[in-house]
Amino acid sequence: MGALRDRFWERPLAELTREEWEALCDGCGRCCLHKIEDADTGEIEDTNVACKLLDTGTARCRDYRHRKAFVPDCLRLTLKIVGTVSWLPESCAYRRRAADEPLPDWHPLLTGDPESVKRAGASVAGRVVSETEAGPLEHHIVDWSDR
Repeated sequence: MGALRDRFWERPLAELTREEWEALCDGCGRCCLHKIEDADTGEIEDTNVACKLLDTGTARCRDYRHRKAFVPDCLRLTLKIVGTVSWLPESCAYRRRAADEPLPDWHPLLTGDPESVKRAGASVAGRVVSETEAGPLEHHIVDWSDR
């Protein structure tokens, strides 16, 4: 593992090392929630239903390294697609940096505290249910207000 460069998050995404790319994630867990797409309009509805690998108490993947083996349709966010994934929250560091916007004030890279995302209300920790217990997704539509 290499060292993270000072204020690496201010660099263009294309210049980040793999380790820096991974460190850019604020850990909110919103990308690990199921979405419902309206077949007629294409509109995306958010739910409070988490992937079976998401720890609903911490909003962290239980097996991040091997997630694709257990959840084949898990989207691996890459530089190539980050600008086209419309359902990423406006607060998402990848989305913001792809648009050359700064990180939100509560981002752990700025605060030095991994719990700051929870205090800001941006994390799904403790606010979601696992897909293994949820039942029909349409019963779990929510409005996650962006922070």
